[in-house]
Amino acid sequence: MSTPEHEPPVLSEEQAVFADLDVDAPRVGIVIASKRDLPAMEQAEQELAERGIRSELRVMSAHRDPETVAEYARNARMRGLRVIIAGAGLAAALPGVVAAHTDLPVIGVPLTSATSIAGGLDALLSVVQMPPGVPVAAVGVDNARNAAILAARILGC
Repeated sequence: MSTPEHEPPVLSEEQAVFADLDVDAPRVGIVIASKRDLPAMEQAEQELAERGIRSELRVMSAHRDPETVAEYARNARMRGLRVIIAGAGLAAALPGVVAAHTDLPVIGVPLTSATSIAGGLDALLSVVQMPPGVPVAAVGVDNARNAAILAARILGC
């Protein structure tokens, strides 16, 4: 007997109670690896706000504080999030680390920086080259607005 590859997550009693509540919580989480990424990622926050979609923005590093990233991703659904947008430059590990710890859709935004290679190619390749079982959607380099539009489409808004 075969089982489907993607079974719905099994919820604990507490998670099941929270899943049934209709709360005014943010639906999209936006995470960035560094405060330096804020100007580029504010485009996503603005686009979501214009569409009436609540979001939250957090700064957390997959390299410097991986446990914080993992905890955020593991608890995202229980807190009401339905999509996570993760922006990062250079090695751009943040989107993949978030995706490794959640079953929510993750949209990666590769970002350029002063030390980027080939206009952000390093970050782009890091976002799109995820191993099997760790899906990350990707938008163009520095295109956080498209990430927000994709999140809105995923949400059906």
